[in-house]
Amino acid sequence: MKLAKVVSLTAAALLLGGIFTAAQADTWQQNHPRRAEVNARLANQNRRINADVRNGTLTHSQAHALHRDDHAIRQEERDMARQNGGHITKTEQRALNQQENANSRDIPPK
Repeated sequence: MKLAKVVSLTAAALLLGGIFTAAQADTWQQNHPRRAEVNARLANQNRRINADVRNGTLTHSQAHALHRDDHAIRQEERDMARQNGGHITKTEQRALNQQENANSRDIPPK
């Protein structure tokens, strides 16, 4: 009976340790510098698009198209990170930046 308790407690401790380690890995992955830079640019573009809609520089349909493009870039970033253990490579970041640059050019300047 005592052996069964020891085994179950050990299994529970290993399970909790694995969950804690996975939680730490997810935090690191989401905060990886290259991912953070890409996502910060996307957030900035989102703010610019919304500001241009408010001031009348962009129509709602134009803004919708730009948001849809940004959403596709963000999804691609997530897919890349999922394939690379939670981070993106420099080459992938460069490709995402080029896509963001193209979308940014479609947002009117201030």
